[in-house]
Amino acid sequence: MKELVIEKTVKTPYINFDAESGILKIIGRSIPENPEDFYSKLFDWVNEYFKSPQNETLVNVQLEYINSGSSKFILDFFNLFQDYKSKGNSCKINWYYEEDDEAVLELGKHYQTIIDVPFKLVEIY
Repeated sequence: MKELVIEKTVKTPYINFDAESGILKIIGRSIPENPEDFYSKLFDWVNEYFKSPQNETLVNVQLEYINSGSSKFILDFFNLFQDYKSKGNSCKINWYYEEDDEAVLELGKHYQTIIDVPFKLVEIY
């Protein structure tokens, strides 16, 4: 399966989903004009990946800013992994936040309480 790489823009994050390693990265800002268009590509790739996944999938999310439209799609994205885990598959989510970024930390805590997937909050400096 081909790796999904989307370079970051002023409004969209860098995406690197690597099927061979099972590591999926989302890094940057997520304030796209049409979040459904942007995130649908990610959902399509993940659903294809789930047909032949690695033994463990690691999702690393390091967003410095997320608008409300994107936060809904990030939740939908995490729900894909919750469904995947409920079928006996192994996955983990790391949510990175900067030490003084209360908004991103609180959003991570919110996701952590509603997603039934190992979800680690990771402070970065």
